[in-house]
Amino acid sequence: MKQYSAWKVFKNGLTGQKDWGRAWRDPEPKQAYDIVIVGGGLHGLATAFYLAKNHGLKNIAVLEKGWIGGGNAGRNTTIVRSNYMMPGNRQFYEHSLQLWEELSHELNYNVMFSQRAHVALFHSPGARDAYARRYNTMRLTGSDGELWGLEQLKNEIPHLNYNDARFPITGAAVQRRAGTARHDAVAWGYARAADQLGVDIIQNCEVTAVRRDGGRVHALQTSRGEIKAGKVGFAVAGNTTRLWQMADLGNLPIESHKLQAFVSEPLKPLLDHVVVFGVGGAHFYISQSDKGGMVFGGDLDWYKSYAQRGNLPIVQDTCEAAMSILPCLGRVRLLRHWSGVMDMTMDGSPFICKTPLKNLYLNAGWNYGGFKASPASGWYFADLIANDRPHEFIEHFSLDRFTRGVIIDERGAGPDPKLHG
Repeated sequence: MKQYSAWKVFKNGLTGQKDWGRAWRDPEPKQAYDIVIVGGGLHGLATAFYLAKNHGLKNIAVLEKGWIGGGNAGRNTTIVRSNYMMPGNRQFYEHSLQLWEELSHELNYNVMFSQRAHVALFHSPGARDAYARRYNTMRLTGSDGELWGLEQLKNEIPHLNYNDARFPITGAAVQRRAGTARHDAVAWGYARAADQLGVDIIQNCEVTAVRRDGGRVHALQTSRGEIKAGKVGFAVAGNTTRLWQMADLGNLPIESHKLQAFVSEPLKPLLDHVVVFGVGGAHFYISQSDKGGMVFGGDLDWYKSYAQRGNLPIVQDTCEAAMSILPCLGRVRLLRHWSGVMDMTMDGSPFICKTPLKNLYLNAGWNYGGFKASPASGWYFADLIANDRPHEFIEHFSLDRFTRGVIIDERGAGPDPKLHG
């Protein structure tokens, strides 16, 4: 791999930044590949990288209908955490956080991972007890977590609304190793690293049909011609149901919803943490970017859509939630907002599994958690594709868990609004 270094940054600064090469190639698609990953987002790129790095596989392509970073990869609020409790979730997200901690070194690309702590506010003794159970489980299984009382929280974050909040703040559950990363940088880093290992990243290549030969996928018809594949992995987030129907597999227990996010005008340093709360029907999270903007979001839009744009009711709801805990933001102007397409499963948990077709594999259903899961998602999906069996940590991330009654989500809250809040 062509390495980036401080010396090269200095040297190219003296020559007008003229000596940098392409971060990744723009190859023409081959007629056939051993493995084709459909979806050039974070999960698809990470899968291709770990297939090449961990399993030594070479003849791999990633097909992206747009450009790298143009889908959900660049439409989230960049939060990384592993504060999960349930078996399976606990190990999976902790492994993901461990991968995040070394990701910039592994990819030789600064993904701007900032471990600034994830601070989950609680507003009642019952909430404190629930968080204590979760965070004690985390500590007993090799992760970090702590509970802050009101005085410690005031010392750490003095400008929250402690005096007249609708839901009085009584403390917080904190994971210090959690934080944020730059979403675009993660996509570019994985793309560059996968390319250096021989993966073909093919942009502007939309899959228009799935060609089957009995119980297998024979080829993918794309906007750039037909591509034959030995194995195929779907990692297309909110468009999963479209690809699934192209393969004549019927319906999935997934709904596609919009999740909006927002950023304010740049401010002087105000918040050096990720702060979240959920009570009384509200759901809110906020952090401050390196450029100074306040990055925040809330609940889903409660109707199904493939659009990447939001609407005003959610703008109002989310801004009201921001004001409820940070009234100092009242006169701050909103710079922009956007929407990602969320693939919401019926139980709020993902799929990393084999499918009814022998050589087709599924990575989908990430709900709210897709960004923080990206490294581990790619790691375990690559392991599944390479070895044709699920790792023990993801054996319940399967399509048949609904018939077996397996619950792996913390709340079991899918797309139904009655299950949230």
